[in-house]
Amino acid sequence: MVSLAGNKIVLGISGGIAAYKTPELVRRLRERGADVRVAMTEAAEAFITPLSLQAVSGYPVSDSLLDPAAEAAMGHIELGKWADLVILAPATADLIARVASGMANDLVSTICLATPAPVAVLPAMNQQMYRAAATQHNLEVLASRGLFIWGPDSGSQACGDVGPGRMLDPLVIVDKTAAHFAAVNALRHLKIMITAGPPREPRAPVRD
Repeated sequence: MVSLAGNKIVLGISGGIAAYKTPELVRRLRERGADVRVAMTEAAEAFITPLSLQAVSGYPVSDSLLDPAAEAAMGHIELGKWADLVILAPATADLIARVASGMANDLVSTICLATPAPVAVLPAMNQQMYRAAATQHNLEVLASRGLFIWGPDSGSQACGDVGPGRMLDPLVIVDKTAAHFAAVNALRHLKIMITAGPPREPRAPVRD
């Protein structure tokens, strides 16, 4: 089991039914040693309470871009700088569209613009919404910018449909997170020499 000790993760939660899985995700990440802070959209609070996530994360939950106390210290900027990885889970079609468009009209989308850290997107929506050309285009845009697209799974959905659009299981997300940091840490230990400039060797006779 790969440890996540020392790694700082911001979990951005948007308003989808899969939000009910996020306390387990936070708990599993912390079990591996990760430091996890949570930011929520207003819609996410219809599915899970900030108090529940505060209890499992050990930190106050950020849920408003216009919170005077948090923004006195530029909270959205500080959360973005603090993170080693931002995970958007669940990432609804709406959040995906706004992030792809570069919008910053709530705390979660603003953190995505303010962070220098990698961002992982966990799509979670109805199968038809996932298959929609607009959603597929938005995911392609995010992938082209270097964001990670993790999932979705396929199966039975809350609406009764069957198909792609289910958020990955929390344990799978934790494994993907561990694999990401393992790769990052491996690169940190590589010693690389880069050389540049014109060749200094004499021209070979065959070229004359």
